[in-house]
Amino acid sequence: MTAWVGGLWAIGYLAAPVLFHTLDDRQLAGVLAGKMFAWIAYFGVFCAFYLLIHRIVSDGTRALRQGCFWVIMGMLLLTLAGQFGIQPVLAQLKVEAGAMDVMQSVFADRFRTWHGVASIGYLIESLLGVVLVLKFR
Repeated sequence: MTAWVGGLWAIGYLAAPVLFHTLDDRQLAGVLAGKMFAWIAYFGVFCAFYLLIHRIVSDGTRALRQGCFWVIMGMLLLTLAGQFGIQPVLAQLKVEAGAMDVMQSVFADRFRTWHGVASIGYLIESLLGVVLVLKFR
């Protein structure tokens, strides 16, 4: 649980900003950050399934009445929505922009909107992770 939540915070609020601040090539920074976000998403899916199954095996149907179960479920749903719903939209916008940087293309507004949605989802997931670690250890 703490590895997943720590990874969310380390990548989203430390590594990705450092990449964008340090690298002159924003496209490269975006590619690297995207790969890190994908890895933490897959790790999160694994952790969430493990934690949910562990809860169900340990507590049976009582797990469905526990706040911890639903916090993990919320984090899982946000991870799945971000990785398999929003990220493909962002990738498609980059493809449609072609050789041009998506932020310099006609798709910039749409990209910013979807990126904002992804950022809000990630923030909510990160905050749920803090609740998970502090309240349900």
